Amino acid sequence: MQKRVFQLLVDNTSGVLSRISGLFSRRGYNIESITAGVTADPRFTRITIVTSGDEDILEQIEKQVGKLVDVRDIKELDPEDSVYRELVLVKVKVDPKKRLETRQGVEFLANNFRAKIIDVGAENLIVEFTGNHSKVNALIQRFTEEYEVLELARTGITGLGRGIENVTYIED
Repeated sequence: MQKRVFQLLVDNTSGVLSRISGLFSRRGYNIESITAGVTADPRFTRITIVTSGDEDILEQIEKQVGKLVDVRDIKELDPEDSVYRELVLVKVKVDPKKRLETRQGVEFLANNFRAKIIDVGAENLIVEFTGNHSKVNALIQRFTEEYEVLELARTGITGLGRGIENVTYIED
């Protein structure tokens, strides 16, 4: 079983995400993560999909997604030639009696991961971190080992290919 990251450039129209995810569900393919956002050109949305399967299934996914009407371009983002990032928010419980001690510990851990405390509540702290998938997993593991994690939210992977060779230009 292999994992692949596909980057799609699609028309920014209603229902496009539903059509793409519908293709995955109809075919029984798994989406491990999916992110979407408008590009510098508001006519288009960039979607990053992480999926897994054997070589034949992954080739089928690429071909079938590429045939969808709204899909203007599809590329596999090779880990060696791409930059991947993921955002995570972690809400940690804080005992009011140990507030200073907990905050200092969280700040120390956050600084080691280049994370930052973005919200301080009466009984909790929220930490924000952006990094590659393995660093996000390492940060989460450390926080769950050392603190009571109340909530956690992850965006899933988004990415871009390095350099300018693979930039897609859409002409009208």
